[in-house]
Amino acid sequence: MSELHVVTGAFGYSGSYIARGLLSRGYEVRTLTNSPQRPSELRSQIDVKPLSFDDKGALVMNLTGAKVLYNTYWVRFDHATFSHETAVKNTEALFDAAKLARVSRIVHVSITNPSLESPLPYFSGKARLEERLKHLGVAYTILRPAVLFGAADILINNIAWALRRLPLFGVFGRGTYGLRPIHVEDLASLAVDSGTHAGNEVIDAVGPESFTYRELVNQVGEIVGVRRPIVSVPNWLGFLAARIIGWWQRDVFLTREEIAGLTSGLLESHGPTTGCIRLTDWAREHSSELGLKYASEMRRRRQRSAPYVRVD
Repeated sequence: MSELHVVTGAFGYSGSYIARGLLSRGYEVRTLTNSPQRPSELRSQIDVKPLSFDDKGALVMNLTGAKVLYNTYWVRFDHATFSHETAVKNTEALFDAAKLARVSRIVHVSITNPSLESPLPYFSGKARLEERLKHLGVAYTILRPAVLFGAADILINNIAWALRRLPLFGVFGRGTYGLRPIHVEDLASLAVDSGTHAGNEVIDAVGPESFTYRELVNQVGEIVGVRRPIVSVPNWLGFLAARIIGWWQRDVFLTREEIAGLTSGLLESHGPTTGCIRLTDWAREHSSELGLKYASEMRRRRQRSAPYVRVD
């Protein structure tokens, strides 16, 4: 009988890539998910259980027998129906259940440059979870991606979408703060490889290309064949524009906290390259469809019976 590996959110974004990687290596795969009805080609290949944070017994039972837990669960921003604080508490419950279930290793997806002192709840919350995991008594790998790109991506797709539809593109300030994107397949490969490691490790999950934000927007515009004026705007004006786009699309386009994290350079890493797929190569390969449709975070959260890859 093959080893059982458990992935949170295998019908979502990074979780689906991790699940595919595990299946390709012959592992038995179970997912813990808040979207059990979401269509996925993985459904017939994996065991599906609820991500029942409020039922400790069920959480332990659904993790029992697993060799490795791969945790991708998180929320992008605070909202009336979810928050970073709730996500921290839920993840702590998941970690505790994994220990009680005698899971041998936890591979946890964090973020670049987390800090307990950060005023940004995304980064401070991720730092709290890293500290909890480091003192849990279970072997771990912590993966720290900055920006993910690939099929079903939101950020890069919506940059291209804005370039295709708006007469100009505003960058916050000078736009010289950095980003180090990694393809979601490279992140998944790192996660699956890490499941076989011994000891504890923290790895920056970053691709081979580094951009300033202005450079990234320029590159995406050139690749999709849309040249727009790129203008510097103050953060408050950029946030106002993001609110208008969010109202237009019934979504949250960007938050103040995301703008602050971006402009503070928290999505940059100077660590060694751990992914091999270049964003520019991937974008050229998908230039004909990149940004044709808006990718909505809220639609994906609300329409849990719709395929995750849908971006219209």
